[in-house]
Amino acid sequence: MGFVNRVQELAALEEWWAQPYPRPALISGRRRVGKTALIRRFAEGRRLVFYTGAGSAPTFELAQLSREVAAALPGGLRQLEVSPYRDWYDAFEHLASQAERDPLLLVLDEFPELTAMSPDLPGIMRAVLDRIQGRTKLRILLSGSSVRAMWEMQEYRAPLYGRFDLAMQLHPFRPHEAALMLPKLSPEDRAMVYGIVGGVPLYLSLWDQDGSIEDNLRRLAVRPSAPLYNEGRLILATELGAGHQPAAVLDAIAAGRTRFQEIADAVGTDPTRTLERLIELRLVERLIPVTEDERKSRRRIYRIADNFLGFYLGPLMRNRSKIEIGLGDTVLPVIAEGLDDHMGAVYEDAFRDHLRRRAPEIDPQVVAVGPWWEADGQNQIDAVVLRGRAREPVLAGESKWARSVSAPRIMAKLSAKAARLVPDPEGIRYAICARTEVTHADPRLMAVTAADIFAPEGG
Repeated sequence: MGFVNRVQELAALEEWWAQPYPRPALISGRRRVGKTALIRRFAEGRRLVFYTGAGSAPTFELAQLSREVAAALPGGLRQLEVSPYRDWYDAFEHLASQAERDPLLLVLDEFPELTAMSPDLPGIMRAVLDRIQGRTKLRILLSGSSVRAMWEMQEYRAPLYGRFDLAMQLHPFRPHEAALMLPKLSPEDRAMVYGIVGGVPLYLSLWDQDGSIEDNLRRLAVRPSAPLYNEGRLILATELGAGHQPAAVLDAIAAGRTRFQEIADAVGTDPTRTLERLIELRLVERLIPVTEDERKSRRRIYRIADNFLGFYLGPLMRNRSKIEIGLGDTVLPVIAEGLDDHMGAVYEDAFRDHLRRRAPEIDPQVVAVGPWWEADGQNQIDAVVLRGRAREPVLAGESKWARSVSAPRIMAKLSAKAARLVPDPEGIRYAICARTEVTHADPRLMAVTAADIFAPEGG
């Protein structure tokens, strides 16, 4: 499977490139999300120096960068193999001189790895940028997997504050985008795969579309050496920073302790900062009734927002001990049987995402789509759409991870719950979502299936 999607991101990069003398661009995003693939696609046909920081001593990094430049820009007067860059000033000055007439893209990938051993690098870059601005066609793109470190570079008092013309954070694919990587599968199977591996392009690329769900799980997940089994370990070890609390918080949420106090009791300390970081990484999502103001609501319910992490910490880790001793084939049927339970919340979230995509046709003034429930947790509605400054409910929807559902049966319960939300439940629209079909649906009802949610779009 080749490069797919990222249409908006490529357009933003093209707009940045088209400026006469653009200041640097910045791309952040967790590991495996496709930063390098996006940059490589954008760089096609352009003069390019691509260097990935290794977290090594500055002399090693500069020597390696010198070799990369020599290979990318052969024939120059300076023999970089013999006389490598002395320092970062030397490197930037030389690269700027190589772009006096023709544009040159310099990509410094994993930039936080460079600054870890050269903390003065951002300050050096600022000084050089201020000196060469408007005199060279060098375009600098910084990329990194440490989302927090990349965003801190833009904050007030940081050396590079105010010196980026483009800053974007790359996220995993949404359902309709993930579908582009699974063209051979039925919509229902696309939904299942998305529920297991989520929207990270690398994970999606590992899926054998000619094999069954069970065959793929056997190859990818239920052996100690399996790629996705080890990927879960890698996320917990590299994405969450130091300490055990992030993993403990995730374990608590995956075990069903979704309220703030339940999480605090499970980890034995205040989890506020850890939850904020997990939300920042989009590994965890805070849910509140969509009708409430997020800044004022005291309700704090959390869910694992990353599908793969939810699968890893849920169905997979419940069988960890057996997988570790080589009984993966034995527990595989148990994991497969439990996938329907795992898919319920995943499919609800995909349903809400679909409604956001269809917002213009629902109402041109849609301002929010989210779940709703009463103060006591009762009468939950999977999706409520709000419009206008008054945040008036205009649609209520229910999602079922079932192949076929009867619209009249669902509607009876849904309209009763909607009566707790609005004074006139007959005055709003309704949507019902099933895996394959919604039967006996009224023409006014919005019927949604996996074929709608996972229709490939954006390639």
